[in-house]
Amino acid sequence: MDLSAVDLTTETVRTERLVLRPFRPADVEAVHRASQDPETQRWISTIPVPYMREDARRFVEEMAMRERSDGTGLSVVVEAGGELAGTAGLYLRPGRLGPEIGYTVAPWARGNGYAAETAHALAGWALGLGASRVHLFVDVANTVSQVVARRAGFREEGVVRACLDQRDGSRTDAVLFGRLAGD
Repeated sequence: MDLSAVDLTTETVRTERLVLRPFRPADVEAVHRASQDPETQRWISTIPVPYMREDARRFVEEMAMRERSDGTGLSVVVEAGGELAGTAGLYLRPGRLGPEIGYTVAPWARGNGYAAETAHALAGWALGLGASRVHLFVDVANTVSQVVARRAGFREEGVVRACLDQRDGSRTDAVLFGRLAGD
């Protein structure tokens, strides 16, 4: 994947309905509010519970911006109609599987197809820059997110046993989805 002509600190990806843009300090309140959602907390084990305003500030102003500046990721606000509809990221870790996509949709924005549109756009962005493949992992119990992956053009490749860390220290299985340039 060739990122030599890309400024990750400012890179924005657009779809017909969405703007996938860098985080701004003004996003802290919306990220905090969206992350109070029990469904989000259920599936994203890296979100602290309880999720405090300081957690949102640290994520928005430090972690998400640092991923972009150090070239390890493209964390984005999923914006629909000028409002935060979710968050997502394309994590640029080296390895056989290539870039990894993750996404969440704010409770007030669910049911609009934003997650699939976001995952499809981020995959297209990476594949367009020469990534040979893009992937994502979905908890085997998260059937909604599995539907999202398929709608985004990803193909189910199998189950990876005990690969997702849980808050309680256990590990759960995940379905591995991949997308190639020709898919």
